[in-house]
Amino acid sequence: MLRIEHLRKNYKNFSLDCSIEMPKGRITGLIGQNGAGKTTVFKAILGLISTDGGTVRILGKDIQKLHARDRQNLGVALSDSGFSGYLTVNDIIPVLDHLYEGFDKAFFVRQLQKSELPCSKKIKEFSTGMKAKLKVLVALSHNARLLILDEPTAGLDVIAREEILEMLREFMEEDEERSILISSHISGDLENLCDDIYMIEEGKIIMHEDTDVLLSDYGILKADAEQYAGLDRQYILRSQRENYGYRCLTDQKQYYADNYPGMAVERGNIDEILTLMIKGEKI
Repeated sequence: MLRIEHLRKNYKNFSLDCSIEMPKGRITGLIGQNGAGKTTVFKAILGLISTDGGTVRILGKDIQKLHARDRQNLGVALSDSGFSGYLTVNDIIPVLDHLYEGFDKAFFVRQLQKSELPCSKKIKEFSTGMKAKLKVLVALSHNARLLILDEPTAGLDVIAREEILEMLREFMEEDEERSILISSHISGDLENLCDDIYMIEEGKIIMHEDTDVLLSDYGILKADAEQYAGLDRQYILRSQRENYGYRCLTDQKQYYADNYPGMAVERGNIDEILTLMIKGEKI
């Protein structure tokens, strides 16, 4: 569905060099801190910025060879894009109908009603959550095969975020060959949504793992200085010095639970794993 190989983009104070591969039927998450390179990846994928090397293939084609008809299969919502605030939803419906051959007006209207989005109100008067739901709804409304969503839940409250995530789940349930690439710095949103997750930092992919594996096998060890000194470190990915001793990231949580009964071994959430991957020292 999407294959990125050593995609490079150089700015004065930032360099991107990343590879991502996602098959059809998957929801893949790209997480990282603000400024880590998520939006740069998305814009490069879509050809919105020039690149300095690497290849991108979407739906089996090099992005340089994508035709307008091919792009009909992409549903896109970018964090820094949107509709003119002086338009209403009623204004954009005929535009969408003209742009997309597969635009499903009946579906779009039903979802507007379900999401309680007003059709005659100017978009500049929408709340942040309403604008976000509208962008995602547009991406969902023309039977795309691949959704590319950059920070679709940023700045939203818990209820609004969950409404958007539920829309995405329903989109995938309707066709098992669809795929979604979604970025977020709110990693909790992605724990229950994504099949696999890439972590990006300073323009580089620092980890890729299935979400189930991250949540089941990865863990956080909390060891005092004596425990740390005698620790078998073959499965330790990162460690960080703390006031009480050391905090370590492992991808073999059960091994340490079985062999070090006196040491705290905790299930790590994705935020903690990302933090240690960025701030911890490599063993």
